[in-house]
Amino acid sequence: MKAVIVCVSVSHGNTRRVADSMAQVLGAKVVSPEQADLTELAESDLVGFGSGVFYSRLHPRLTELVKALPSGRGRAFVFATSGFPEIPLLPFTRPLVQLLEGKGFEVDGSFSCRAFDTWTPFKLVGGINKQRPNIGDLAAARAFAGRLRDGRGLVS
Repeated sequence: MKAVIVCVSVSHGNTRRVADSMAQVLGAKVVSPEQADLTELAESDLVGFGSGVFYSRLHPRLTELVKALPSGRGRAFVFATSGFPEIPLLPFTRPLVQLLEGKGFEVDGSFSCRAFDTWTPFKLVGGINKQRPNIGDLAAARAFAGRLRDGRGLVS
C-alpha cells in the first residue's frame, strides 16, 4: 500500500509526532502541504491530512491544499492535535472531512488527541497538556493507523 501523510505542525511538533507514529505503521512518507506532490497524492492508496487546531479549525495551509486537489478518488483520513478535546456535536475535523468527500475521497476515519498548548491565555501559566501527546496517545495513533492499513478505519 502506498500512503502519504500531509501534516502541518507549527507550534511544538505535536502533530508531527502523531504523523510520524502513524507513518511507521503505514510505511508512509510525511510531507508538509508545500512539499505535497498532487500527482503522488492522486496515485496513493491512502492519504492522511492533519494539523494542530487553531481557533477550532485545522490549519489554513492544510485546508488550502485540499481545496486545490483535483476531483478524483481514493481513501483518506484526517487527524488533529488540540489543547481541548473534540466536541462530538461540532468536531474540528468535520470541515476537512466534508471537503475531502466533496473531492471524491472516501474518508475512512478521523483521529484526534490532546497536545501541549500555549495559546495566549494558557501561555501565562506555561501551557496546558504539557506531557501530551504522551505514550498512550502515540500508541492510539498507531492503533488507528493499523485499522486503516487493515481496511477498518474508525473515528477515534
